[in-house]
Amino acid sequence: CVAEAHDVARDVTHGGSCPHSTRGCQGNVTPVIDLSGAWRALPADDELRRQFPLSSFDDASWETVNVPHHWRNTPAFASLDGPLLYRRSFETPLVDPATGEVPQRWWLQLDGVFYQGDVWLDGTYLGDTEGYFAAHTFEVTDALAAASEHTLAVEVACAAQNSRRAKRNLTGVFQHWDCIDPDWNPGGIWRPVRLVGTGPVRMERLRVLCVEASAERAVLALRANLDTRTQQSVRVRTQVAGTEHELEQTLASGMNRVEWRVTIDNPGLWWPHAMGDAILTEVEVRVEDPASGVIHDQRRRRTGLRQIRARNWMFEINGERIYLKGANQGPARMAIAESTAAELRHDLQLARDTGLDFLRIHAHISRPELYSAADELGMLLWQDLPLQWGYARSVRRPAVEQAREAVDLLGHHPSIFHWSGHNEPLALDVEMGESMGEPKRAATMIGKYLALQEFPTWNKSVLDLAIHRALTKADPSRSSAAHSGVLPGPFSGGTDAHLYFGWYHGGERDLPHFLAAVPRMARFVSEFGAQAVPQSAEFCEPHLWPHLDWDRLTRTHALQRLFMERHTPIDGHDTFESWAAATQRYQGEVLRRHIEELRRLKYLPGGGFAMFSWADARDHAAITWSVLDHDRVPKAGLASVAAACAPVIVVCDRPPAQLAPGMVLNLDVHVVSDLRSTLREATVSAELSWHTPGVSSPELTPEPVRWNWAGDCPADHVVRVGSVVATVPALMDGSSMRLDLVLTQNDHHASNHYSSIISAAAPSRTWPWKAFGGRTRTG
Repeated sequence: CVAEAHDVARDVTHGGSCPHSTRGCQGNVTPVIDLSGAWRALPADDELRRQFPLSSFDDASWETVNVPHHWRNTPAFASLDGPLLYRRSFETPLVDPATGEVPQRWWLQLDGVFYQGDVWLDGTYLGDTEGYFAAHTFEVTDALAAASEHTLAVEVACAAQNSRRAKRNLTGVFQHWDCIDPDWNPGGIWRPVRLVGTGPVRMERLRVLCVEASAERAVLALRANLDTRTQQSVRVRTQVAGTEHELEQTLASGMNRVEWRVTIDNPGLWWPHAMGDAILTEVEVRVEDPASGVIHDQRRRRTGLRQIRARNWMFEINGERIYLKGANQGPARMAIAESTAAELRHDLQLARDTGLDFLRIHAHISRPELYSAADELGMLLWQDLPLQWGYARSVRRPAVEQAREAVDLLGHHPSIFHWSGHNEPLALDVEMGESMGEPKRAATMIGKYLALQEFPTWNKSVLDLAIHRALTKADPSRSSAAHSGVLPGPFSGGTDAHLYFGWYHGGERDLPHFLAAVPRMARFVSEFGAQAVPQSAEFCEPHLWPHLDWDRLTRTHALQRLFMERHTPIDGHDTFESWAAATQRYQGEVLRRHIEELRRLKYLPGGGFAMFSWADARDHAAITWSVLDHDRVPKAGLASVAAACAPVIVVCDRPPAQLAPGMVLNLDVHVVSDLRSTLREATVSAELSWHTPGVSSPELTPEPVRWNWAGDCPADHVVRVGSVVATVPALMDGSSMRLDLVLTQNDHHASNHYSSIISAAAPSRTWPWKAFGGRTRTG
């Protein structure tokens, strides 16, 4: 048993808890009593609310549930939106028989309640809770001293958000998102409940931030709330990486905030996996009696010593610039209580193996084990707060408080490099497919969307700015943004961009021209992609093809049929399998070409990207933008992402889909390197070939044209190596062009290819247009 096992942050770091259920921990070790397991539960009504907190109340006929849980996963409550009443009786052999007193202070700790709770112990009201991811604690010393048998009662509410333009629950994607079941309700006690013992002084909300790090020294900024019943002096002792720091502090009765800094000389630095080793460091903080040395309370945090700096959406880790390649990630399961450490680590490991640097934890806060795994694997995390789309004005205060709680809970994790307050803060509740299928509704929706983007709104201009102030003040060690997906306009410089070319707007080839016209939108593109049907598609009932239950797939399984039909129509596909494969090929093409174009704009002006999205919830089959389905079977897009995210790639201006005879091609070829050292003595070759269907005679087909270049590519750089210049020959319609690029070097190999169809109807002009924004890279 470990002294800090009860602490939320200890769970975040190690995922463990004290196995003892009675007073068996001696000396300076903190006792913990786990109250998880079998509870009684029943839907609330006014009569029950008045009686159920009482110890004498008979709950024998109530349903038995296993806490932690979500009530929807109990058959009796499978369609319930709450509130639900919970009861648990327990005994505590904590009273000293000789004195009749409890020798320590005791605290009831609820690690996670989805979303609001009211708590009673032995019929006495302790208080309320709001917010699903942070722990809520109540002192129960006197109640435990009064008796050895107790009844804990909790009313949990997680109301359905029927007005989605003015939601009141800060539950993010769990109650309003395209990619999970819209009827899901996450309500329940989803994290452990326990009794925690401390000495006379309790340490609460220990915040650990690395505010400075270099090869010479690192600085940790720490803050804790110390709760004492009487005025007294304490010693706060901090140990980290061989350095010990002591602080003598006089406390007033009640809650005291204490802040201090610790400097570590010659630290071992934590690096993202692409830049170095992810070295982790244990931080131990003890509150002691200065005279006797007896420990009142103690905590441990596992952190990494590293420094994050950001400017104009370009990031530096420990003073070195990094172009960030990432993906959005929703909850690993809708029922987040049932996600396992192995599942969470597996998703992170797959992302790392694919060549990604980070995952954006999209509009939710995940389980503790995810952050532990990211720290260990050197995977960076962009952390959203659980806000998405429109909220009511009443949420401002809890949103600000939960922003601070997020920093307290997660601030010590070196993997987190950026906070984002509110994803797409637009008070719209429109079924995209339905509205876009009707021109008048589509025009109205687009008008509302642009108005909400460009003009001040309460969500964007009041709520989000308050959240941003709270994040910036609580955590100056990282970058933060008030919101995500806001366009630049007369009242805002804009944020990161959500650009769905090839899905919601335009064609998949339009991205380069748009970025050339509006370079500001290339600073950090944090959403793009296209839907694809998964391999594990039994839920679609393929045997019914083409008469699938399209309404069910749209309503429950996220399909946006109008857009799917626009880009991969079902016409021309005799089987479901053929259509599903076409959707995957299209998704792969969108992702690969978008990533290649964004990487070519590295640092001029791009700081990185996050595709949408990585992996679906394991407990909900769906047709989404992910490249890993609910069974973690890869879609074809995964291989495309891996190819586009390789450390070294070779790319060129993309030729048009159709070429006209006589068109002049002038395609710049670039090498993109994320290596931390110079790529020396690399050679790049290009071969342009022409093919006419049914013609095999070499005399009737133009000879391939070849180019060769050689040289070095500096570390973490993009260089233009040359141009492919050619005139399209006069070939029959339906002929094709193929351009193959190959990079070779002693330790690295990269290839790419492009193809086009020759058609007399295509415009005959020099290609490309100024798709690269007029910028010229030298090399």
